[in-house]
Amino acid sequence: MSTVRSDFLRVLTERGFIHQVSDLAGLDEACRTGRITAYVGYDATATSLHIGNLISATMLHWLQETGHKPIALMGGGTSMVGDPSFRDDQRGLLTPETIDRNIAGIQRIFGRILRFGDGPTDAVMVNNADWLLKLNYVEFLREVGRHFSVNRMLSFDSVKLRLDREQSLSFLEFNYMIMQGYDFVELNRRHGCVLQMGGSDQWGNIVNGVDLSHRMGGPQLYALTTPLLTTSSGAKMGKTANGAVWLNGDLFSPYAFWQYFRNTEDADVVRFLKIFTRLPLDEIARLGALGGAEINEAKKVLATEACAIVHGREAADGAAATARQTFEEGVTAATLPSVSAEPGAIEAGMPVAAAFVRAGLAASNGEVIRAIANGAISVNDERVTDRSRTIGTADLRDGAVKLSFGKKKHVLLRPGSPA
Repeated sequence: MSTVRSDFLRVLTERGFIHQVSDLAGLDEACRTGRITAYVGYDATATSLHIGNLISATMLHWLQETGHKPIALMGGGTSMVGDPSFRDDQRGLLTPETIDRNIAGIQRIFGRILRFGDGPTDAVMVNNADWLLKLNYVEFLREVGRHFSVNRMLSFDSVKLRLDREQSLSFLEFNYMIMQGYDFVELNRRHGCVLQMGGSDQWGNIVNGVDLSHRMGGPQLYALTTPLLTTSSGAKMGKTANGAVWLNGDLFSPYAFWQYFRNTEDADVVRFLKIFTRLPLDEIARLGALGGAEINEAKKVLATEACAIVHGREAADGAAATARQTFEEGVTAATLPSVSAEPGAIEAGMPVAAAFVRAGLAASNGEVIRAIANGAISVNDERVTDRSRTIGTADLRDGAVKLSFGKKKHVLLRPGSPA
């Protein structure tokens, strides 16, 4: 990538955020010579964002830190349709009540990432339902739809892959990219927004907005995407054996979030420090130079700093302290993730495999049995060798049983309350 002169694009380049830019020189000049407004859109498909969304939200943070204005766009309107990008089937249609509930959950994270207010660089949160749900269909087709080429839309990877697999693409879904393109034009009209950012899978949809503005006689708009983030071993980042890494603590606890980053592969530490923390680059370089077992100290810094952004400094420090007590001091920390057994299960003697599945430490009984054979299962810090072992009231310590899968995954299992 050619040398950039604006602070914003320099930061994104140095930290590894940039995959594609529609007009790098033009965007760089706009950022260098004035204050721009940029947005990222978030559809309300769940009550929380996930770790992949944290990358784009962090770009909004750096946009604000370098003197520009960020918009967090809630997809109250687009969520009524659903993004078909790189999916094999149609998303289930969400009710307006579900979408509103999901947006309320998503909004919780942004207060830690952006500064909101009425100032020139203060962030704003906007909902595209404010304009999409008020559109007159025929007028929209005449004013906006005529600028879209079906031939070109069919060439986008997000659509082409679906059709190549002979999976149906509904007319409802086909409208999604038109709606997203129109969002960009509308945000430019309302807020002077000139840049849309997102993941690389959104490139086609974002460029649609750039082209639509041009065809409708609007100003020059810009597109910027981040690369798909994978680990050094090739795995897609953000997935665990038990599902997505959510940003809301009620779905994925601060401790589990801290542990997720603590378990980062050695080769990914520097890259993730650049993307998921706000540490200066010289400090990141120092941490990246640590060798041997000392790289674990860098992983702890990564885990604590990333957790502080999402859950707050107090929760991050608490998660780090829990890990230190559990792993280094050999005690059962009361702040470990806690799960309740079915009522009466522990009292009756709960099979060890069922207990670990219930705790979310394994996906199946077979996985637990294989882990026992490999010496990876412990109850109250004692290794389990007999797969017929049960967990009963005699195992309770201060009202809970500590279950450990390997050295880094721990959960407290508590008796279930009577119905």
